[in-house]
Amino acid sequence: MRSITLGHYLPGNSLLHRLDPRVKLVSLLIMIVALFMVKTFLGFILFGSFVFFIFVSSRLPWRYFLRGLRPVLYIVLFTLILHFLFTKGGQVYWRLGPVTIEEAGVFLGTFMTLRLILLVITTLLITLTTSPISFADGIEFLLRPFRRLGVPGHEIAMMMTIALRFIPTLMEESDKIRKAQMARGADFETGNILRRAGNLVPLLVPLFVSAFRRADELAIAMEARCYRGGENRTKMRKLYTQRLDYFGILTVTGLIIIIIVTGV
Repeated sequence: MRSITLGHYLPGNSLLHRLDPRVKLVSLLIMIVALFMVKTFLGFILFGSFVFFIFVSSRLPWRYFLRGLRPVLYIVLFTLILHFLFTKGGQVYWRLGPVTIEEAGVFLGTFMTLRLILLVITTLLITLTTSPISFADGIEFLLRPFRRLGVPGHEIAMMMTIALRFIPTLMEESDKIRKAQMARGADFETGNILRRAGNLVPLLVPLFVSAFRRADELAIAMEARCYRGGENRTKMRKLYTQRLDYFGILTVTGLIIIIIVTGV
């Protein structure tokens, strides 16, 4: 639970911290598109080098950043095993009765693993360097053109921001409840899968009660401050683009152009 860093914000004064949140979100979308257009391992090296440069310039603590990747390793390992066992084609590297690991499975498994890891790293770089308020302002601005279609941009941005903000809060709450239940004799580590799932009931019930209580308190606080949605709502801090923002979006756009032109 302590490894989950989604929803956290680390203040700083790096180039990535100073970028406009709208530029960060657009750049994230462009980089995701570029990542899914990569067709060779050379393209992953190019994309990974660019992401590494962004990470160095962000001045984030590498131990904290790597800790956030730990929960994803299980998904990566599961994806890799599935491709190894069920993707067939090419030279056979290993055989045990009917089970084989073949060249196509190794290639595609490694390919998808690199794509998944780079996708998570890119997303973490944006969330760790963008405050929840700036994140909400950027999402609301990008959804503004859809207002004519009846899309409530402000409300959607508010819900996403609250959800991201409450992830670390609920993680801390679940850790406290787990320790309290273990002090009362609860066992979350022994037994088979069904028994472990049953043992989670003393953890999940108080956690859901706490989540609903916090949601109710937040709703009362917002009503007490006369919150009525985004209609005719002004902002204390307005977003302005600077030269650094134009340089950032041009750099990311240049990356996807290189990937498309070279075919890597």
